[in-house]
Amino acid sequence: MIFSILMFVIIVPLVVVVIAGMWKAFEKAGQPGWGCLVPFYNYYLFTVIAGRPGWWVVLLLLPYVNIIFLIIVFIDIAKKFGKGTGYGIGLALLGFIFWPMLGFGDAQYLGDSEASLESGVSSFGSAEKDINTESEEK
Repeated sequence: MIFSILMFVIIVPLVVVVIAGMWKAFEKAGQPGWGCLVPFYNYYLFTVIAGRPGWWVVLLLLPYVNIIFLIIVFIDIAKKFGKGTGYGIGLALLGFIFWPMLGFGDAQYLGDSEASLESGVSSFGSAEKDINTESEEK
């Protein structure tokens, strides 16, 4: 009984903090914040924010496959907010820390064009920063 109460006191605040962080991050990305509360719709919003096709929701529903693709989506979300790959892995594995940091921090949603330029990778996967630095040196 005491263990159950203790777990309730620990887990409920963590869940509330994660939901609040996701809510704010969704709003920063121009999506409805309440979307993080709706099952399956939140997967769709993850793909929209990450710039992935909507049919990826199907991949997020497949057992074992979903783990890999959710990490990919979270990495893409982190890049859309100007963060790196490590931050995206943090969103996937330590969400109770990284979602509030993303939602309440100073990170701004960069969208499609600015995020790809920030990360140095275009939609075709080529390194634009290397090309830009070479042209500036000449």
